[in-house]
Amino acid sequence: MTTDGLPQQTRIGRTALRVNDIEEMTGFYRDIVGLDVLHHSDTSSVLGVEDTPLLILAREEDERQRHSSAAGLFHNAFRVPSREALGDALARIREHWELSGASDHDVSEALYLTDPEDNGIEIYRDRPREDWPRNGDGSVRMGTYPLDLEALEGAAAGDAGLPAGTDIGHVHLEVSSLEAFQNFYVDTVGFEVQVDDPGAVFVSAGGYHHHIGANTWNQRSQPVSGRGLSWFEVLLPDTEALDGVQARITDSQYPVIETEDDGIAVTGPDEIEVRFRTET
Repeated sequence: MTTDGLPQQTRIGRTALRVNDIEEMTGFYRDIVGLDVLHHSDTSSVLGVEDTPLLILAREEDERQRHSSAAGLFHNAFRVPSREALGDALARIREHWELSGASDHDVSEALYLTDPEDNGIEIYRDRPREDWPRNGDGSVRMGTYPLDLEALEGAAAGDAGLPAGTDIGHVHLEVSSLEAFQNFYVDTVGFEVQVDDPGAVFVSAGGYHHHIGANTWNQRSQPVSGRGLSWFEVLLPDTEALDGVQARITDSQYPVIETEDDGIAVTGPDEIEVRFRTET
């Protein structure tokens, strides 16, 4: 299916996780990641920055642990607006948790960790877009190199939480088929491929390095199930863009349902739910 693509202003909105221990997970994302708790109850938490929700936690006590063969979340990627904020995140992780990785990707500097229920997390900051290396066709070229952690922590400003301007820059999925992923997110929804590597593909709107990543590194073969990713959200700048996405998905094999916030939801490949709505 040929599409007109997505508007440049398209970005990732909220993500939602099914969790077992709502108190522990809320405390982790507040104290280690640095999000503000915007709402909390015995069954759910909404966390974000200032008044902007970014992460929804829903307690599912009887939900089994994600099976090793199930598709789902590789990581949620929280994008901070400055190197100082990334240095502060590193300081919190080193003091209270365990860093699982750190990389310089040419386009960004990134820290990696895992939450108490084994959901992957990336906290990163982008380099200026004009400095991103690109291929001859204009697509982004990303590398993976060691990150100088001592220099990064030296840039810390001493803030306890994530600053204004933090958002979810991208979501990285584990999928069973990269072909099915591209058929849906590129050919139907309208994202563009930026990086296509063996075992992974990264897609975006507006020339960003990636809004959604997908990999088959761990050979997932079953649909999403158990604790972990419940859904994630793509934000569109206007109703015209939303109507275009809805029309294209309606013409595909995936049924569309309306959501309470005037958006739509679709269960795509690997039964991963993705929601679309306009900026509010």
